[in-house]
Amino acid sequence: MKLRQTQATKLAISSTLRSWLPVLQADIESLDEVLEPFVKDNPFIMLKSGFERGLTKHERFTSDNIASLNISKKSLYEILYEQITAPLFPTPKSKKIAFAIIENIDEEGYFRGDVNKLAKVFSTSKQNIEMIRQRFAYLEPVGVGAKDMLESFIFQLNDFDLDNELLLFVKKLIYNFDNMQDFCNEALFDKALSIIKRFRNPPAIEYLAQSRQIIPDIYIIETKNGIEIDINSSFYPQVILDVDPNSESNEYVKQKIKGAKDLIDALEMRKATLYKIGLMILEYQYDFFKGGAIKPMKLKDLAEDLDRNPSTISRAISNKYLSCSRGVFALKDFFSTAVDENISSASIKEYISELIKNEDRKKPISDNKILAKIEEKFGIKIVRRTIAKYRKQLNIAGSSERKKLYMLSG
Repeated sequence: MKLRQTQATKLAISSTLRSWLPVLQADIESLDEVLEPFVKDNPFIMLKSGFERGLTKHERFTSDNIASLNISKKSLYEILYEQITAPLFPTPKSKKIAFAIIENIDEEGYFRGDVNKLAKVFSTSKQNIEMIRQRFAYLEPVGVGAKDMLESFIFQLNDFDLDNELLLFVKKLIYNFDNMQDFCNEALFDKALSIIKRFRNPPAIEYLAQSRQIIPDIYIIETKNGIEIDINSSFYPQVILDVDPNSESNEYVKQKIKGAKDLIDALEMRKATLYKIGLMILEYQYDFFKGGAIKPMKLKDLAEDLDRNPSTISRAISNKYLSCSRGVFALKDFFSTAVDENISSASIKEYISELIKNEDRKKPISDNKILAKIEEKFGIKIVRRTIAKYRKQLNIAGSSERKKLYMLSG
């Protein structure tokens, strides 16, 4: 009897696991899509999207955050496609070229395509391709379609009504951007600089923020009783069972009801697994949540503690985020590769961020100086290109570029 019960339990778990693994692997925004195939063939259940329901008392999004999650909000590319009309693009061919240019614009709004390749595709000259690309200077968002920051600034000048003298001087500063300080004694310098400071960089910054909106799965919340963990279930889809109780004796109906319960169990197992992961992260990284550095943490250790396969845990943390008082972090950030036995790459990155955050804006710290400070603080040896790699991963510009950006920001 006991053996049969054990086998029955294992079969039930296996049935749930078939739906649990894809549910676990999916990010929170894709849960509806992942569950849809399971729901489609079951006439007794329906799926209610988590994005249709109200927020729970634990939800930490502001009304602005929720507005930015509105799936009806147009993307950068939709906005651009709508503007490819006459008189800027009067012929079918000019429109096709413009559409091809859009396909080569990155999420920041910059053109990253090859003009020569486009010229071959459309059997035209590269000058003609460039002529059409230059018309993007009159599209929204202003500056889009430029090849780099400085050309974007030139594009954005079209949005300002300046007298000819000031216009020419602003262009002069842009073309001499690296040596802008050489013109600080010119009479129009302050006016021109105030114009440049109003430019968008990157040109599609408002759409970039939209595309990078993140919904965390785990909240680490500080309360008067200490630090607590909360799973963000506000956006979980709801599996609704709609069946006549009198028909539950029917074998077909019983099978479909079981399928519905498996989905519900899969969602609950997802929450439970992420909660356990959150608990272990909090326990191991407690100092981080109190303002310290992230410690090296091995995925294998977490898998062993949860009695799961490391590949399963890897799926569990993929594309998942944690929100705490220090910001929003990818779960994988807490399982960083160790630079040294007791030092994680995340600790190094955090130290780099702090150094640059507190640097002299007139004399930004170079990668070589950052390297020297890291070697002194942590007592390790790394190469300068590692600093450059970490800096780029943190989306931090080089020292010379930061100096220019500081000047623009005042």
